[in-house]
Amino acid sequence: MERFDVAIVGGGPAGMAAGEQAGKHGASAVVLEKGVPREDREFLGPDSTDAAGMLDYWIDIMDEDYEDIPDEAVLQVLDSADFIGPNEAVTLRGTGIEASYPNMGFTFFRARMDDWLRERVEDAGTEYRVGVGVRGVETDLDAEYRHALRLADGEDIEAKYLVLADGPQRQVTLGALDQFMPEGSSTSDYLSPPEVNHIAYQEYREFPEEVFEKSAIKFWWGVIPGETAYPWVFPNDGTVARVGLTMPIGMTLDDVDDPDSYDLLRPDDEGLPRPNEYIRRLLEREYGDEYDIEEDFPLVEDRGKSNGTETYPISSTRPIESPVGAGIAVAGGAMGTTSAFHEGGYHVAVRSGKIAGKLAATDDIESYNDEWKDAIGDELLRNIAFADIVEEYGPDDWDKAFSMVNKLLNDDGTGIGKLDSSSLSSGVRAGRLMAQYKKTKFGYRNGKYVQVTEDEYTY
Repeated sequence: MERFDVAIVGGGPAGMAAGEQAGKHGASAVVLEKGVPREDREFLGPDSTDAAGMLDYWIDIMDEDYEDIPDEAVLQVLDSADFIGPNEAVTLRGTGIEASYPNMGFTFFRARMDDWLRERVEDAGTEYRVGVGVRGVETDLDAEYRHALRLADGEDIEAKYLVLADGPQRQVTLGALDQFMPEGSSTSDYLSPPEVNHIAYQEYREFPEEVFEKSAIKFWWGVIPGETAYPWVFPNDGTVARVGLTMPIGMTLDDVDDPDSYDLLRPDDEGLPRPNEYIRRLLEREYGDEYDIEEDFPLVEDRGKSNGTETYPISSTRPIESPVGAGIAVAGGAMGTTSAFHEGGYHVAVRSGKIAGKLAATDDIESYNDEWKDAIGDELLRNIAFADIVEEYGPDDWDKAFSMVNKLLNDDGTGIGKLDSSSLSSGVRAGRLMAQYKKTKFGYRNGKYVQVTEDEYTY
């Protein structure tokens, strides 16, 4: 029976950050990652789905120095973000949040970023095991090594502390936490992957050079149905871009009010299109007048998980607290840190993992729920409030919002300018929207955005 001070389930950003911090603070630690293949990586690694980019202030939330991020992980430096509705669009050239990084952000090669984090784990003295699945966790609170991890190869591991960082699928987290839920209740009530996750799909496509925008990320809102459902384009290396979308799991055409109002739906659709069909329609909408999509925007088949494509779940729920009294911390997507508004989660995964690993290594894991809220609570609260506000938005609502923002933006797109006669009505609408935002945030004050609180667990 192997024994460790800290066992970490999941080798993604949260798990690797926990492993590095546990090792740096003197603990014997192991990271267990089942591993997945990728077309653009020669070995098994974490589920390194290229999902998005990194905004300027997110690097500070990660508690990283941007100069330490390896050059081979950075694909394109960003100076703008385009938000495109059915008939209106707005371009932002700054996040409006103070940050150490000098640009708006960057897109990154997720697999290379993960490889860098893995190197740091091993340099800190933590063991990183890939190809190891965890079948379940049993906890004996009276034992010194209270957590027994049942591995898929038939071996067991025991640990004093447990960090659950198995991402939005939560294959281990749900069972591990259910040991401490009240009778008749389950963490699946709050974290069931099919109910609280979105599904994301993306394709790696080569763009014609003349339409490839290497320093801009693009989002289309109000063109497909579903709460916080949207397509995107993120520039990668050369003239390769990721074209993808996110949408709720299990949604059907019968769930859609006014299907005719969505640009990427067709009158003869008998059901919601498959994600790859949505992508084809998006490219046709934007470029079909001048280009043959399949010929001029070909798939790059040596990228992604399989032949230039990848599908993956994204957590889109509110976070939970951890049963720290049992020596367990849940971090990253497993606990629901990923934004339900924009699905960005790498930065909060890394930061929550760092906190969990350090506190586990220093026998202070009972401080975890307070510390992660201090570190990332403002970010979570902001995104949860926005997600609530736009929950019922339809195409017209997005057009109105983008039109309002356009009239209020400074000429350089970096902030709100002064009101004049032409923008007065937009200013009034903006004031109402801000009041709604503040009211929503106030309703979640003092950590009320948390779904399962620490005192709900039973020991």
